[in-house]
Amino acid sequence: MKSKDRHIEGQWLPTTIKEIEHLGWNHIDVILFTGDAYIDHPSMGVAVIGRTLEAHGYNVAIVPQPNWRDDLRDFKKLGKPRLFFGISAGAMDSMVNHYTANRRRRSDDAYTPNGRAGARPDYPTIVYSEILKKLFADVPIVAGGIEASLRRLSHYDYWQDKLMPSIIFNTPVDIITYGMGELATITIANALSAGAKIEELTDVPQTVVRRPLSEIPHENDAENIVLHPFNECLKNKRCQAENFRNIEIESNRWHGHTLWQATGDVAIKVNPMNPPMTTEQVDASFDLPYTRLPHPRYRGKRIPAYEMIRHSVCMHRGCFGGCAFCTISAHQGKFIASRSKASIMREVKQVIEMDDFKGYISDLGGPSANMYGMHGHDLERCKKCVRPSCLHPKPCPNLGNDHRPLLDIYHSVDALPEVKKSFIGSGVRYDLSMHRSGDPDVDKANAQYNEELIRFHVSGRLKVAPEHTNDAVLNVMRKPSFELFRQFKRIFDRVNAKYHLNQQLIPYFISSHPACRETDMAELAALTKELNFHLEQVQDFTPTPMTVATEAFYTGLHPYTLQTIYCAHSKEEKLAQRKYFFWYDKQYRADIIRSLKKMHRSDLINKLYPKK
Repeated sequence: MKSKDRHIEGQWLPTTIKEIEHLGWNHIDVILFTGDAYIDHPSMGVAVIGRTLEAHGYNVAIVPQPNWRDDLRDFKKLGKPRLFFGISAGAMDSMVNHYTANRRRRSDDAYTPNGRAGARPDYPTIVYSEILKKLFADVPIVAGGIEASLRRLSHYDYWQDKLMPSIIFNTPVDIITYGMGELATITIANALSAGAKIEELTDVPQTVVRRPLSEIPHENDAENIVLHPFNECLKNKRCQAENFRNIEIESNRWHGHTLWQATGDVAIKVNPMNPPMTTEQVDASFDLPYTRLPHPRYRGKRIPAYEMIRHSVCMHRGCFGGCAFCTISAHQGKFIASRSKASIMREVKQVIEMDDFKGYISDLGGPSANMYGMHGHDLERCKKCVRPSCLHPKPCPNLGNDHRPLLDIYHSVDALPEVKKSFIGSGVRYDLSMHRSGDPDVDKANAQYNEELIRFHVSGRLKVAPEHTNDAVLNVMRKPSFELFRQFKRIFDRVNAKYHLNQQLIPYFISSHPACRETDMAELAALTKELNFHLEQVQDFTPTPMTVATEAFYTGLHPYTLQTIYCAHSKEEKLAQRKYFFWYDKQYRADIIRSLKKMHRSDLINKLYPKK
C-alpha cells in the first residue's frame, strides 16, 4: 500500500471530535497530551504508547501541542477519558529543546510544524497537568516521556540553577511511568479498567508514586534502597552525589531495588525497572500499524524531526556505553533489546513503499548503531552486574561484540532491488567494533564490519564521537583513549584510498565537560589541527537531568569517587574553552594567542599559528 493511500481519516489515532465521530466511538479510554506534533512513527513516544493501548483494545485520542495560553479549549475539546489523561513533554526535555548551553532561547523547534518555536511551554509536564487537574479534578493523570522520566528523583536543573525535587512532588500528576513505557502503561490501563483506583497502583514496575513518609523502610534491605532526603541534599551536595550513584546503578540493573526518597511531607517511591524487553515484546511494539507519517492536519507543513526519521529504521533499544554526559541508559537501560530480523525487514519494506522513497534508507541504527544483538556471554553474570558501562574503563570480558548479525541485516537490506543504498546515521561505537574479542572468527567479522561500514554505508560523511583528546577528561566521560580514534581514522583513510572514495570523517567534541580545563581545549585544538580537521560537530557541555556529568557539575564531586572535580561554570569560563574549536577562524585568533600566553603555552601558539 502506498503512503498516499493511507491518508484516510481513521488511520491515525484521532485528534478531534470530528475524527472520533467518524470512527463511531461512544467513549475515549485514554487521551494523550504531547508537546510534540503528532507523528505516527515508531520513533515517537506518544505514537508508541497510543498504538500500544490501541492494540490492547482501548480507544485512544491524541492532543498534540495544546494551546495553554488561551481559553484552554484544546484541553476541553475531547472531554473526559474513561481511564486517564496521559502527558508527555515530547521526545526531548523541554528545556534542552528551548535553550542553548548559554541559556539563550532557541529560535526553532524541530518537533513543531515548520520548525516554529513557542508551541510548547517550559516544563509541559507541569503546565499540562496543572491545567487538566483544574478542569477535570477526578481524572487520573499519568506522565511519561523523557522530561518526567529523567526528573523522577531529586535532580539539578541547569536552567533554574538549583536542585529540584522529583517532578511528581510539585505537580498534580498521579503516577509517572519512566523509561520505555509500554509495559507500565498497559498495566495501569488494565488495572484502572478493572476497577482499581489510581492511588492503589503503588507497586507497578517502572513507575514513580507518592507515598506516606511512614512507608519508607528504616534501612536498606534486599528489596529497598533509601536515599538521602531531598532536604539533606539541599544542605549538603555530597548527599546528592551519593544518591546519584545508587540512582544510576539501579537504572542499569536487570533486577533492581525500590528507591525511596523523603521529599517534604511525602515519600517518593521509584519502583524497579522491568527486565529488558524480549525480542517478541520489542517486535510487538515496532510491528504496530503506524502510518509512519505526520497526521494529515500538518499537510503542506514540514516537521524537521520527521525529515530525519522518515526513511530510518531503529533496530534495538538500550545502550551499554554508559557515557557520563548521556541519558540513554537512564531512560532505556544498558541492556540491549533487539528486534528480530523479520521485524526489521518488514519495516524496511514499509519504507520502500512510501511515495517519496528514492532508494535510500537514511539509517539502519539505534541508540548506538552497532550494538544490535549484543549481550553478555553469560546472562546470569549480567543479571548481577552493577557496572554502568560495559565498555569503560575497558570492555567487559563477558561482553559479546559479534557484528555478524548486524552484517547479515545490512546485506539483506542492500539485496532488496528497491534499495540503492542503506546508510548508518546513528553513532557508531568504534571502540566496540575494534575490540579484540579473542575469537578469530568474531574479530575477522568485526574488521569486515568496519570496512563495509566505511565502504557502503556512509553518505559522504561518517560521524563518530571521540568527544575529547585528553585521556583524563575522556576517563571522566567514560570514553576510550583518543589513540583509538587515531587508529580508526587510519582504517577510514585506508578504506577510502583502497576503494577510491572521497569521504569525510566528522568527529564530535565537547567543551567544558567536568574535568576539562582551558589548557585541555587548547591541546585539543592543536591535535585536531595536526589531523587536518576543521571542527564542525561541536557542543558546549549542557547539564541535563540524571547524568554523571551533571551531578559532578552541580556538586563539584564525582558521584563514584566523591573526589573534587573541576568544572567550568561561568559563561566566561565556558566561552574560553569553546573558542578553541574555532582556532582557524580569524576572529578568535588574537584572543586565543592572549590566552595561551597567559597559560604559558607558547608551544601551542607555534602549533596553531606557525610563523611562515
